[in-house]
Amino acid sequence: MKRLFILIIFAAATYPCLSQNTMTTFILVRHAEKMADGSKDPELSEAGKKRAEALSVLLAQTKLDAIYSTKFKRTEMTATPLAKSLSLSIQNYDGAKMEEIDAMLQKHAGGTVLVVGHSNTTPAIVNYLTGKSEYKNFDDADYGNLIIVSVVEKGKQVKVTWLRY
Repeated sequence: MKRLFILIIFAAATYPCLSQNTMTTFILVRHAEKMADGSKDPELSEAGKKRAEALSVLLAQTKLDAIYSTKFKRTEMTATPLAKSLSLSIQNYDGAKMEEIDAMLQKHAGGTVLVVGHSNTTPAIVNYLTGKSEYKNFDDADYGNLIIVSVVEKGKQVKVTWLRY
């Protein structure tokens, strides 16, 4: 009986520690194919629009808590089909400010967020969350990466799953 009591006290004492191990999931993608119109803020090409729709179909059954996009047409257009299908608004973030990633991690603790970025910002976010420098910028012609980063503790307890769509 005494051992059972000690076991119950131990379990009760460690429960708060276990409950703090909340996993937050980031789904990171680069914007879809853009038009080659020479502008600094091009829209998606026809191939890009098809890829944005494919992303929407792929993630249609995923419970997302938020969708984030940089303030460029190509990133917002990539996120729009999924945002519409899930009735979520697209929130803007600055891909160069990692404190905004920290804010997402805190605001959506235990949830799942889609973050649409660029060939340089998407790998930078993965590196930031993992605390490593192993993910390099995407080639300019590479649009099909989908990276799932599951974070319990930034830089320590992180799992990365890299897919193509």
